[in-house]
Amino acid sequence: MMNRRVFISILGGATAAWPIAGRAQQTAMPVIGLLGTTSREADARLAPFRQALRQAGYVEKQNVAIEYRWAENEYDRFPALAADLVQRQVTVIVSLGGTPGALAAKAATSTIPIVFQAGVDPVEAGIVASLNRPGGNITGVSQLLTATVPKQLQLMHEVAPAKNVAFLLNETNPLYSNSFLKDLEAAASTLGVKLHLLHASTENNFDPAFEMLGRLEAGALVVGPDLFFLSRRDRLVALAARHSVPAIYPWREAAMAGGLMSYASSQADTYRQVAIYTARVLKGDKPADLPVQQSIKVELVLNLKTAKALGISFPLPLLGRADEVIE
Repeated sequence: MMNRRVFISILGGATAAWPIAGRAQQTAMPVIGLLGTTSREADARLAPFRQALRQAGYVEKQNVAIEYRWAENEYDRFPALAADLVQRQVTVIVSLGGTPGALAAKAATSTIPIVFQAGVDPVEAGIVASLNRPGGNITGVSQLLTATVPKQLQLMHEVAPAKNVAFLLNETNPLYSNSFLKDLEAAASTLGVKLHLLHASTENNFDPAFEMLGRLEAGALVVGPDLFFLSRRDRLVALAARHSVPAIYPWREAAMAGGLMSYASSQADTYRQVAIYTARVLKGDKPADLPVQQSIKVELVLNLKTAKALGISFPLPLLGRADEVIE
């Protein structure tokens, strides 16, 4: 017969262990698997994402972990990176890798929740079934990247009217180009502009593309909304300055780096919206019940210093419409 004092001691020890196990289970840290297009060096652009997560109650390394996977501007790496996050059994996959990243995440799992950022219509791209009812395990935020391309051409024409205008395009990312080329060509026709497509998918293509500007007698350049170009914005801005060509870019960072002007969706606003949805998923909301949001905030940034170097004056109405003017 077991000694009564020993039995009580064993029972007391087991009772004490149960709350400990329960607390360990309750405090298990959720893990965000983040797919990024560029590299760890571009990490500073994630500040709005982290800030919005913090406002929603999630602080990295305190009560949420983030596993980063960077494609280093090679879109064909996304499937393997997404598969790695699935194998890691993350709590939610966040794709900031545009449409290629979103599609790779969707193909990798039908169970782990996914929150994406995309620059094209996510229904046309096959990411979700509809905007209001995305269905399955995926939802996210759609930007106006491709929708703003014709407007960029119009703004460039206001600043530097030219008969020949070049458009820099990454042919290895047809999901973007196919979504706006028709509208871009229609805008060029309305303006009476002859549009020339310049292709660049690697940094080695940049010099030949800019040299082609002179042969085409192109008086202006529109840089396409591709994340590869974003990661090489400093090089593109320097080449535009060297060739003395007015250029408009689809990200404010280019104008801040010395580009003549930019017109684009607010990346910070998009990242904040992605973070808000990520927090909701972490708290138990199902992606299928979260309608795809559209980031409608756009920003026009003008660089007066670059304009002066090019011998260009911004029209006063355009200066009045600008969200930011760099002196």
